[in-house]
Amino acid sequence: QVQLVESGGGLVQAGGSLRLSCAASTRTFNILGLGWFRQAPEKEREFVAAVSRNDAHTHYADSVKGRFTISRDNAKNTVYLQMNSLKPEDTAVYYCAAEAYGLGPSVKVHEYDYWGQGTQVTVSS
Repeated sequence: QVQLVESGGGLVQAGGSLRLSCAASTRTFNILGLGWFRQAPEKEREFVAAVSRNDAHTHYADSVKGRFTISRDNAKNTVYLQMNSLKPEDTAVYYCAAEAYGLGPSVKVHEYDYWGQGTQVTVSS
């Protein structure tokens, strides 16, 4: 019912910035809780950032606080992840996720209902 497509990944030097986008194909975008997760090789998928359906609540992993910003544009059915001051440790495949009728920013993988295919982010030292 909900299809998510990420874009904006690529190669960047440490200290640089990238902006990821996730476009959703759904009529219910406004009521979706949205999140970003990432997964490095041989590691579990981990929470990065999330925003509630009413854009009133956001939550960030400790590792990205002060560097990453999640935002949503309901008119464009798109959620963004602005990543600044990137570090090599940020290298991973980044996934967009949606929670049906999300009341708040969920941080657990199993709490999300829909997932994109991911976009690679590589940060060189």
